[in-house]
Amino acid sequence: MSWGTELWDQFDNLEKHTQWGIDFVEKYTKFVKERSEIELNYARQIRNLSKKYQPKKKEEDDNKYTWCRAFHSTLNELNDYAGQHELIAENMTSQIIAELMRYAQEIKTERKAHFHDGRKAQQQVEASWKQLESCKRKFERDCKEADRAQQYFEKLDADINVTKADVEKARQQAQMRHQMASDSKNEYSSCLQKFNQEQNEHYYTIIPNIFQKIQAMEEKRIERMGESLKTFAEVDRQILPIIGKCLDGITQVAESIEPKNDSSQVIESYKSGFEPPGDVEFEDYGQAMKRTVSETSLTNSRSDNKADRSSKGKSKTLWPFIKKNKGSNPEDFSHLPPEQRRKKLQAKIDDINKDIQKEMDQRDALTKMKEVYVKNPQMGDPNSVDPRLAEIAHNIEKLQAEAQKFEGWLAEVEGRMPVKSDPLKRTSVLYETQNSTPPTNNNCAQDRESPDGSYTEEPSSEVQSKVQPETAESGDEFDDADEEMLPTIGTCKALYPFEGANEGTISVVEGELLYVIEEDKGDGWTRIRRNEEEEGYVPTSYVEVFLDSNAKDS
Repeated sequence: MSWGTELWDQFDNLEKHTQWGIDFVEKYTKFVKERSEIELNYARQIRNLSKKYQPKKKEEDDNKYTWCRAFHSTLNELNDYAGQHELIAENMTSQIIAELMRYAQEIKTERKAHFHDGRKAQQQVEASWKQLESCKRKFERDCKEADRAQQYFEKLDADINVTKADVEKARQQAQMRHQMASDSKNEYSSCLQKFNQEQNEHYYTIIPNIFQKIQAMEEKRIERMGESLKTFAEVDRQILPIIGKCLDGITQVAESIEPKNDSSQVIESYKSGFEPPGDVEFEDYGQAMKRTVSETSLTNSRSDNKADRSSKGKSKTLWPFIKKNKGSNPEDFSHLPPEQRRKKLQAKIDDINKDIQKEMDQRDALTKMKEVYVKNPQMGDPNSVDPRLAEIAHNIEKLQAEAQKFEGWLAEVEGRMPVKSDPLKRTSVLYETQNSTPPTNNNCAQDRESPDGSYTEEPSSEVQSKVQPETAESGDEFDDADEEMLPTIGTCKALYPFEGANEGTISVVEGELLYVIEEDKGDGWTRIRRNEEEEGYVPTSYVEVFLDSNAKDS
């Protein structure tokens, strides 16, 4: 059905309807724009969320666990997921919003032209109608004037008192009026014919053509709306495969989590490298025999009983630090247990070797460049490379020295770490074997356990023990060993409380003043004495040492 034939008299309503259609296009454009902004905001929030939960530098070690790697991979997939929503916003802006804004301007211009032509045709018909009305009124007026002139002539002609000249004049006036009425009639007839022709052309040709164009414009607008709605769905559908891949990626990393592997990794992360302590040997104080006190059993029966009581309440830890050292950690990682220290040192050596390789690669590249410059001086000055080569050589030398330093520490740790086949024994009394060997002086240098896993031998600080030979009469009787008490070399003040739960250590309270009998030999422990009965080792970082002047000089 055509608007031109069916709606020939609805010019104003069509004008309102088409304006409403254009307003709807602009309204839909605004809707898509707001949807695009929502997608952008959503993508921004997803990216911020992913960034917020990205591992910090101090959490980089978490990547050794599969569940941590799975979560970090999920965060990366979320970044890609956010990127797809940004793509939705971008495609909606370029494929819908920009196109509809351009089309809205075009349709406004086209609509304006069509209705301008319609108004022009309407004005032309109205002008023709006014001309017809004017001709009609003139014809009506002339006819009335002719009738009056005729009546006036007939009246004078019938009056015998009127002169013949007046009668003739009235007759001529009546004829003239009749002629004017006749001319007005012809003009009116001509205007009427012209108006009917223009009106017919207006309502059957001009207006139908204009309305047909407006109808085509409206149908095109509706079709364009349908295409935009389809594009609206397609923009979302296009990213579904990528979003599906993102979700598949999250599923895959979730399925890659290995609980057994992660639980094994906990061992690798926290294994100290210490061996469990051996059995405590029986010390028979009821027999008259001599005993030798080894360096690893410096505490008397009182401290042993205290340690035994402590072990009942809680399991003994092989890592005696109760609090972490305050301040920065030492460069040689001596604050760590042996196994963890070994791993840290090895990792540090690997990093240094990588840096050395990088420097060597740069050196090789610059050397080749210098050779090219030597062969082709026009390409560059060979001497210009020398400063950089010298700098790289200095860097390599510095890195190699640092690597050598860490390798020394690593060799120290690997050399001092206990072997599994040789477990540590907590031996406090050395008994003489049953033979006839003559008495000798034994410097019993037991390996001493330290926080970094090192074991030092210091004969000068060992307790000298005299072992008496057995006789048949004595049987299982032993004499007590004469214990030589080490002299004090200074005093110390406890900075932090230390429980001293392990054998060979002594508990202290914060602020307590004690005597120093052996300073730190580089293993992180200081030997102190509370009184003649209580002495042992405490972490050096837990006390403030004040050595005597003669001890410093020595």
